[in-house]
Amino acid sequence: MDRDFIIQIVSENVKLLRKENHYTQDKMAEIVGISKKTITQLERGKALADWTTTIAICAVFRDSAILHKHFGGDPMEIIELTIQDVNIRPQEKTMGGHIMWKNLTEYKGFKLQRNLISKHFRILDEENYRLISTFDEEVANEMWNDIQKTI
Repeated sequence: MDRDFIIQIVSENVKLLRKENHYTQDKMAEIVGISKKTITQLERGKALADWTTTIAICAVFRDSAILHKHFGGDPMEIIELTIQDVNIRPQEKTMGGHIMWKNLTEYKGFKLQRNLISKHFRILDEENYRLISTFDEEVANEMWNDIQKTI
């Protein structure tokens, strides 16, 4: 997934996000920090959001079912991966990947998974906390091998 694809998804779903949250165009513009004219252009498909607006929308509507459906989970995780390539830091607890994730392998409660929609990889610990996220399969496999050696 790259910036252009993320921008496209967010831009095409502005109206649905607004309606999902029962906002007027004025309120949506205020929340996101853009003009009502821009909201109107996005909703009509006359313009695409810029990267900053896309990030703002993903942050504000992080828990949106619409964005989760299109990104296969937390939209901010996808944004972070697009910017950083690899995200290695303590993360929030996940639900274990029962819906949009495929377990590639398991070892002593740890899981290497791949998202069915975005195709990025993550490693969960035995309590389903995300340890790493990346689009790079080689990095995911290297980290997985390191985990197996240290457990």
